Formats: sequence, structure tokens, C-alpha cells
Amino acid sequence: MKHTTKITSSTSLFDLNLKEVIKYWDLCMLFVRRDFVAQYKQTILGPLWFFIQPIFTAYTFVLVLSNMGGLGTDGLPPLLFYIAGLTFWTYFKDCFNATANTFTANAGIFGKVYFPRLITPLSVVISQLIKLGIQFLLLIVFILYFHFSDDYTYTFHFQMEILMLPVLILIMAILSLAFGMFISSLTTKYRDMQQLMGFGVQLLMYVSAVIISTSEAKLNMPQYASIIEYNPIAQLIEAFKVSVLGVGEMNWSGIAFSALFTIVLFFISLVLFNKTEKNFMDTV
Repeated sequence: MKHTTKITSSTSLFDLNLKEVIKYWDLCMLFVRRDFVAQYKQTILGPLWFFIQPIFTAYTFVLVLSNMGGLGTDGLPPLLFYIAGLTFWTYFKDCFNATANTFTANAGIFGKVYFPRLITPLSVVISQLIKLGIQFLLLIVFILYFHFSDDYTYTFHFQMEILMLPVLILIMAILSLAFGMFISSLTTKYRDMQQLMGFGVQLLMYVSAVIISTSEAKLNMPQYASIIEYNPIAQLIEAFKVSVLGVGEMNWSGIAFSALFTIVLFFISLVLFNKTEKNFMDTV
């Protein structure tokens, strides 16, 4: 008898099923809405937390690092410098923290119904773009305040580098997705990664140009300057500050390095994520 249909299991390491992600795009958008609405649904202040958290954190940095520690901010008003860095850093941090727990946090739904598992971390990265947009409005308010204030010498200037903003956001989105998928694939087998992840991300912030730029690090902390300089996240955050604040020069080689690093890490993470997806229910 001649067989016309052959059913096999998808076991190829490089069988990534990216076409299925497009097929299930409506489900991805449902997850985006769920992630955004559910985050502050039962809170009193709701979306106001999008503004409260960066403002209080930035004021703390101003008090401790600038006023008490005397740390420079590249000639920018300290509050504006920290708000700008926190805006872009928070997007990376929130995307990473959410995607890093993809398998463990969604084991219940993954064990009941099939859909491309990549949909889950991808929806997180997209939903966090809404939060980034809201906090970007806060950053614009501070830019206008310091621009028109007589107490500060800061003056905003439009530069062509502002056109790089969508590219920087895209690179940061893919980078956070790649890091998250990589760690998520490891946490299914090595639960210690969950314990390391929390303070690891916190430590990463201090070498990601959020509280100190590469130029200031070379002047005040030369022993740590190379760590910041070769940190792809730091290069993106510094480029974000240049494009948005209109001060400084874009480090094109740093952006190219970050983009190349992101592409390589994304491919490795995607392959590892695909491999873990096939048998993670046995280890979760």
C-alpha cells in the first residue's frame, strides 16, 4: 500500500517554525493586551506607577550620586541624565525579567494547549513598548522643563541622530528578547539561575551607562571604563541619550558592535529556546 502522508516529530535543532509565529499573531496580540491590562488592574494608582517609579529612582540617584558622590553627568542636569538612562534601561529590565521566566511561569498553559512558545516572550517585548512610550512622554516633559528653565544651561537641539531612535529601540527589544530566551532555557533545568537573575540584573544596571557614562567612567573610574565600553546595553543607552537629548556625539562603532552582538545572541538563544521547548515539560 502506498503511503501519501508521513507524520514525523519535529526534532531538528534548527527547525524554528517561525512561520507559525506569524500564523498565531492574533494570539500574540491577545497576550499583549493581557500583559498590559493585568499588570496594574488591581492597583490604586494604576498606570501612574509608570511615572512614579522612574521619578523617585532618578531623584535618589541625584541625591546620592550627584549631590553626595559628586558624580558627573556629561554637563547635563543630573535629573534629566538619570531619567533618560532609566527610561531605556527599564524597558530592557522589564522585558528581560518577564521573558526569563517564560517556561516556569507559563508551564500550566504550555502543558494544556499548543501554540508557538515564542509567542509568549515576543508578546512581553511588544507590550513593554507601550510602557516605554508612556515613560518617553515623561522624558519629553523633563526635556521641555530644563530647556525653558532659567536655572539650567541645558538647551535642546534637534540632531539628525534622533532618526536613529526607532533603530535603537528595535535593537534593544531584540537584545532583551535574546537575553530572556537564553536565561529562560537555562532556568528549566538549573533553578539557581532564578536566584542569580534578580541581583545580577541590578548589578548590570551600574555598568550600563544608566548612572555613569563611558566618558565619566574614564575620568573617575578608569578600572571600570572598559566594562561599560564593551557592554552592548551601555552603548545603546548612551546612543539613546544622544538621540533624545540632542547632546553629544553618536558612537557608531558602539552601535554596530551592539547590533552584531544582538544578532549573534538572538540566533543562539532562538536555537536553544527551540531545543528546550521540545522537552521542557519533563523538567519543569
